[in-house]
Amino acid sequence: MYRIVKKEVLAPTLNLIEIHAPLVARKALAGQFVILRIHDEGERIPVTIADFDREKGTITCVFQEVGRTTKELATFTEGECLKDFVGPLGVPSHIENYGRVACVGGGVGVAPVHPIARALKEAGNEVISIIGARNKDLIFWEDRMGAASSELRVTTDDGSYLRKGFVTDLLKELIEEEGIDFCLAIGPLPMMRAVCDLTKNYGIKTVVSLNPLMVDGTGMCGCCRVTVGGETKFACVDGPEFDGHQVDFAEMARRSVIYKHQEKVSLDLYEEKGTRHHHQCRCGGEV
Repeated sequence: MYRIVKKEVLAPTLNLIEIHAPLVARKALAGQFVILRIHDEGERIPVTIADFDREKGTITCVFQEVGRTTKELATFTEGECLKDFVGPLGVPSHIENYGRVACVGGGVGVAPVHPIARALKEAGNEVISIIGARNKDLIFWEDRMGAASSELRVTTDDGSYLRKGFVTDLLKELIEEEGIDFCLAIGPLPMMRAVCDLTKNYGIKTVVSLNPLMVDGTGMCGCCRVTVGGETKFACVDGPEFDGHQVDFAEMARRSVIYKHQEKVSLDLYEEKGTRHHHQCRCGGEV
């Protein structure tokens, strides 16, 4: 069982949990993810590693309340435990000294960008990070991203905080004013696609981190298949990071809503019941 040692609400429907998982923390690297299960009857969901502390033996994850599992996970408190916490999974980010790099995070995507930006900075890069959200209330980890970057630029869609506009607006300004040698983008599919469309025009290498439907995380189920450069890849074992200019985003968008009806039914049933599943947690406390 994996104890939640810290729980924090970062923004409406956006939560942070720090999990005591020493074996995972010992091996975790920037760009990897875990698959967790909240209890015996829970589904397996992938969550990107937002931070790790090898000394404390903890993994930090940030998740948004979207469907049944994430809404139920949000009810868990410090001291309670998760049933399964498997990882680190996926190929770590390729880190080298590119020169001047842009790390772009949209919405909850800021969390997985954080350790990668930090690693790129430690490798000697000049890291200009751009983070954005729909409004001020949804901006989080401004301090962490600032520390992990050489420079931080922030934007909101509605202009309620700092710049008004999209992350692509700030990215275009950066490219045209200073130029960049490499771009990393993580966030909603439309945002990553827009970033890739922009950087392709300038011939700038761009990497995105994909989070498609996933079950086992070891390449066996095939749910996470994506088309990259005309070839089928499994995001869990070949990724999650890929050349953004080669990703078939239209196919990804279609696949992401395949089970939309079933997901709604599951969420409706959970909210109708109004309670979460309980069982006795072996590490103490009831889950």
